[in-house]
Amino acid sequence: MKVIICGAGQVGTTIARHLAMEGNDVTVIDASAEAARRADESYDVRGMVGFASHPEALRRAGAREADLLIAVTRSDEVNMVACQVAHALFHVKRRIARLRHHGYLEPIWREARPPPVDVVISPEVEVARGVARRLRTPGAFDMVPLADGKVQLLGIHCDDASCGIAGARLGQLRQAAEGRGYVVVALVREGRAFVPGPDDQVACGDDVYVIAQPEHVDSVMAVFGHREQAARRVVIVGGGNVGLHLARMLKRDALVSLKVIEHGAERAAHIAETLGSGTVVLQGDALDRELLEEANIAEVDTLVAVTNDDETNIFVSVLAKRAGCGRVITLVNKASYAPVVDSLGIDAVVSPSSITISSILRHVRRGAVAQIYQLRGDFGEVIEARALAGSRLVSAPLGEVGVPAGMLIGAVVRDGRAFIPDAATTVAPGDDIIAVMAYTAREAAEALIALPGSAPGQGA
Repeated sequence: MKVIICGAGQVGTTIARHLAMEGNDVTVIDASAEAARRADESYDVRGMVGFASHPEALRRAGAREADLLIAVTRSDEVNMVACQVAHALFHVKRRIARLRHHGYLEPIWREARPPPVDVVISPEVEVARGVARRLRTPGAFDMVPLADGKVQLLGIHCDDASCGIAGARLGQLRQAAEGRGYVVVALVREGRAFVPGPDDQVACGDDVYVIAQPEHVDSVMAVFGHREQAARRVVIVGGGNVGLHLARMLKRDALVSLKVIEHGAERAAHIAETLGSGTVVLQGDALDRELLEEANIAEVDTLVAVTNDDETNIFVSVLAKRAGCGRVITLVNKASYAPVVDSLGIDAVVSPSSITISSILRHVRRGAVAQIYQLRGDFGEVIEARALAGSRLVSAPLGEVGVPAGMLIGAVVRDGRAFIPDAATTVAPGDDIIAVMAYTAREAAEALIALPGSAPGQGA
């Protein structure tokens, strides 16, 4: 597949790297010669200098032969125009645009978006939703509903003192998985992530991904030593798009006491006016201890740091924890900070680029795959896929179909009901499966799911 990506920022280059790794022909356009050069030299893609919305730039990028255009520049308007030009002049089959300004996302203004934008991705809204989900599942550093909420992907830290399954063989746990309502699908240990085999054990200090049935979530969290109550007193640091979207979501819950800290005076006034009564907006530097004391940070259940600066988010989170804040959720863009953040006592890290990549790949992949979620550590992903008649997946019980190493099927959805399969389970055509797969197992996993003779990733 030939793909043009407009914008060589972190999101654009990361998407380019993922698509290039899958064997796609990728060209990245950016107005900055330096950014285009870095993309060209760092990844197996073609970096090109140009304005993404200009017809000549798109022509030079090969738009006439392109199957997909992904517009993720910093400008919503450039992204929309790039999709318009790609559609009208070059007949590019699919166009995806990242839009940030809430005006383009409001239902009453959707007609302002040009029809040639097939898919709109709003990272700020997706990040805010992700944080809100974490607030509803205290103790989990990640929570993603799958299969229309019939199962949940939970990221849980195995506490040293109270993790009830530390030392247990995962093969034994899997045998009783249906009764327990969960299955362990991935482990992150000392910075290394992997899909566990039956002889692997959960160790104290691991970060564990599990697939759980919603009715068992509380008991699953308790098994891992987490019995936290849902946050009722929340402080949001950063009143940008993410912070404002999150504040709006939390305002709907009358039981949440909300405060917002915003550095800019004009922006703080806008937030106060937008959110109205019931929300306290403090203007100033969140790294100022006196301001944190004014926010009564020692009595706060959860602080959410979502400014545009990673360092500010990290440091204010550390200060809040030391001041007595119960839990901190921190937005971090730079992947290189992940090992440091894990050692600082930060409870949950939110990666906008990972969320954006997951959203875009969900629309790039075709055929059987319906949903994708990128796992922490960039080692693999969770997929939701339809079992197709004629594929190897439905030919025999799971213990006999040759599920590759690095892939684990955690749930099957049949006739509207989700259950955790075992080796004797036979997946039927039309079932949906929830599986985790390491990137090293992608080709073998796609071969298991796809129809014989179909191209990888195409499904039917």
